Amino acid sequence: MSQALSFPVPAAGSLDQYIQSVNRMPMLSEQQEVELATRLREQGDVEAARQLVLSHLRVVVAIARGYLGYGLPHADLIQEGNVGLMKAVKRFDPTRGVRLVSFAMHWIKAEIHEYVLKNWRLVKIATTKAQRKLFFNLRGMKQDTGTLNPAEVDSIAAQLGVKPEEVVEMETRLGGRDIPLEGGSDDDDERFAPIAYLPDPHAEPSEVLAQAELAHLQDSGLRNALASLDDRSRAIVQRRWLAEGDSATLHELAAEYGVSAERIRQIEAKAMQKMRGMLAAAV
Repeated sequence: MSQALSFPVPAAGSLDQYIQSVNRMPMLSEQQEVELATRLREQGDVEAARQLVLSHLRVVVAIARGYLGYGLPHADLIQEGNVGLMKAVKRFDPTRGVRLVSFAMHWIKAEIHEYVLKNWRLVKIATTKAQRKLFFNLRGMKQDTGTLNPAEVDSIAAQLGVKPEEVVEMETRLGGRDIPLEGGSDDDDERFAPIAYLPDPHAEPSEVLAQAELAHLQDSGLRNALASLDDRSRAIVQRRWLAEGDSATLHELAAEYGVSAERIRQIEAKAMQKMRGMLAAAV
């Protein structure tokens, strides 16, 4: 049916005209929908399929609008959604008592999801069902535009059935921006371009693997070391050493916890000593 029907989306310049056009197309009544779907299912009536698709193009436009945050062309999102709509029309069974719009939403979203995952930043960033769910739900689950704190990361990971580190990685990718691999035309662009930080191609493979493993152990070791601390010690270490922007002073923390600055220093020193021991053991 997709070969017999064609619903091209105009270029960006006439996209508004296309949207206005599909919004003027009349919606079908339930009886009309059943009659057309029955003709398509029993007789292969292409004209019936065309009417079913045309009457639901506005639904595709509305759904596609929700994916504009990924920076992909609206027209392309609509076109992919139209493909999903045609697949839904082909598979729609009018005898089940469900309206086409409810049935088609799954197919429209599925097709747009595939397009986003294949084309967003040209990086394949979600390979499992759980990771896909994370990719499309993380923005809506964040309370604000700031970076997630550890508690929020753990909560989202539990709700979506993924690892906390996957939540952190996905947040980093969603919040990043594209930059040229080889930089721009001036010296500073070239010096700080990503290509300047690629591993030495002449390095021994065993050395590269060892360095990668060490980095992984240090990262996971830091998280485990922080998790081993009591709440007060963990908060002090995070605000003194891991906070974004200005770190808290001993006197600020002392005033907050109602103790002396020397006591805060002792708690910090004891916590750091414990963490160093755990990090050394992990490496």
